[in-house]
Amino acid sequence: MSTCSSVSRDSDEPVSGTAATARTWLLLEQPGPWGAKALTSSHLDPDLGRALEAAAQDTGVRIVLIRRPGRHADRRMPATRRVYVAHTVPGNVWLRTATTSDPARLLDLDFAALGRGDHGTFDAVLGGVPHEGDPLALVCTNGKRDRCCALLGRPLAAELATSGVEGVWEVTHLGGHRFSPTVLVLPYGYAYGRAEAHLLKEVLQRARDGRVVVEGCRGRSAWERPGQAAELAVRTGTGEYAAEALGVVRTTGAAPHWEVTVGHVDGRRWLVEVAQGAASPPRPESCGASVLGSPARMDVVAVRELRVTTALAG
Repeated sequence: MSTCSSVSRDSDEPVSGTAATARTWLLLEQPGPWGAKALTSSHLDPDLGRALEAAAQDTGVRIVLIRRPGRHADRRMPATRRVYVAHTVPGNVWLRTATTSDPARLLDLDFAALGRGDHGTFDAVLGGVPHEGDPLALVCTNGKRDRCCALLGRPLAAELATSGVEGVWEVTHLGGHRFSPTVLVLPYGYAYGRAEAHLLKEVLQRARDGRVVVEGCRGRSAWERPGQAAELAVRTGTGEYAAEALGVVRTTGAAPHWEVTVGHVDGRRWLVEVAQGAASPPRPESCGASVLGSPARMDVVAVRELRVTTALAG
């Protein structure tokens, strides 16, 4: 029987420009089973889950639950939980961590500030400190959301963990089930689809060095989807793989056509034309979908380097 991921793979559906969008990621450890909407259907207090969802709305912060790979004992009340927060916008990238025995304390965070890249309340409320270990690899394994995430994601997370890769966690939902297994790498916020262990090991090694692997990359979560596709196109065309070197300066237009200006820290600029298309033929966007759909795709139409003039002093 075909799955949404096998149909997407067989049709060679492009992954560029499909990453979930979030400037800041807040990760809360929650062992045990997860439902389809994990913040309100796990062993986390559902009232707390709803309150966290409301607090993060329209702030640029996305909250997800994480757990260690392996068998998931039905532990309702872990004594302490690991918490991470990561800001992914170039020029102000950071990853901080803390532990808490009371996840309700997350409601004391200033979510708007976190979305802007200010971790002050995370440090003050939870005792946050810089994460000094390896980059985090968050593998989507939420089978209640889509079975491909469990069938493909859990073996990948287990293989990475048992081979000694540090920083591996299972995560509740990253979007794009049809690209399973899907992985988010923090602190830079690049997402990957159809991930395999050997590629992820290279991705994490490069991330330790502040670099990006474009193979299988869905985009950087800091940008909207046209910007994700545009930045990856510039990286591919120029061979610039330093994570902090490129950023989306502006995006103009609206679906189905955008013009995205991508900037380099050295002052270079590119104008990238991005068009929204529809994947064909129609296919299931998830294994639980009752009807076929035509998922939107981001197609890069043209990339043009802009002339940048510098005014002379005097």
